[in-house]
Amino acid sequence: MNRFLLPLGVFIVLVGFLAVGLRLNPREIPSPLIDKRAPQFQLTQLHESAKSLATQDMQGKVWLLNVWASWCVSCREEHPVLLNLAKSNIVPIIGLNYKDQRSDALDWLKQFGDPYTLSISDSDGRVGIDYGVYGVPETFVIDKAGVIRYKQIGPVTPEALKNKILPLVAKLQQ
Repeated sequence: MNRFLLPLGVFIVLVGFLAVGLRLNPREIPSPLIDKRAPQFQLTQLHESAKSLATQDMQGKVWLLNVWASWCVSCREEHPVLLNLAKSNIVPIIGLNYKDQRSDALDWLKQFGDPYTLSISDSDGRVGIDYGVYGVPETFVIDKAGVIRYKQIGPVTPEALKNKILPLVAKLQQ
């Protein structure tokens, strides 16, 4: 009888861990960058490769950094949400085109619309690595002092925009 109790106990513990793991939301991976200064960058603009944008250019503004790519299927899902947000002029949206060909990215924006105040090109993915990007799309809310206040993993949904992003942006703009 005792020889069955140990395997049964181990089995119950494993089932408990599995049950807890299945309740976790994979989109809620905590970012070590929340409440820390955004990593610095200076990248060329997608539309005008002779111009660049640096993190310090956004100093004093609340802004969104949206990491996207033309090859990203989920980016198409969130794109209409970003287009609607851009029309409202509530917050500047900077597009970080991630590991993409410039021509493919420009064609994609031409085909689906351009919600970005401007887009910058991270063709080698180094800035994405600095920001801890797990995969595209990801969106960061950055405050006036250049501190990351929120990270949306996966597509920005109307619910995430309404319940998390826009209230935070309004609070930070005060």
